[in-house]
Amino acid sequence: MKNIVLIGMPGSGKSTVGVVLAKNIGYDFLDSDLEIQAREGRKLHEIISEKGLEGFLKIEEAVNASFMVEHTVIATGGSAVYGKMAMEHLKELGSIIYLKLPYEEIRHRLGDLNQRGVAMKSGQSLRDLYEERVVLYEKYADKTIECFHKEIREIVAEIGCLACLTEEK
Repeated sequence: MKNIVLIGMPGSGKSTVGVVLAKNIGYDFLDSDLEIQAREGRKLHEIISEKGLEGFLKIEEAVNASFMVEHTVIATGGSAVYGKMAMEHLKELGSIIYLKLPYEEIRHRLGDLNQRGVAMKSGQSLRDLYEERVVLYEKYADKTIECFHKEIREIVAEIGCLACLTEEK
C-alpha cells in the first residue's frame, strides 16, 4: 500500500490514530491541517476568519492536491471531502479510510468549534454539518472503520491489518 489517507469528522481521531499507525507500520505521518497552517503562517480558525469558508476550502484543496508522498499516513482535515480534485488525487495516492463515529460522540469530543477551526457555513449546526459530511466520507472511503467504543490501539490494529492484506496482493 503506497499511502493510507484518513478521513472523518473533526474529533474522530484522525491525527491521533495516524501518528500511532505510522509508527506501528513504519510509515511517515502527514497532518494536512498542520501543513495548511505551516504554508499559510497562521492557525486554521484565523485563515477561515480572514479568507472566509470558500477561501479556506480552496487553500485546503490546493494543499491536499499537492501531496506527492509514498509510505505515508495522511490525516486530512474534516472538510477535505469538499475538494473533489484533492480527494481524487488522494485516492490515487493510496487507500482512503473513514474513521466513523456517531454524531453524539463527535459532539461530546469537540470543544469550541471556532477555536478548533472547523469549516462550517454561517448558521450551520454541528448536526447539519455531520449529516452533510457523512455522505461524502462514505462516497470517498475505500474502507470504513467503526471507531465507537474502541481504543486507539484497536483502531490502529484494524487499519494495520488492512495495510498488511493490501501489501500481500
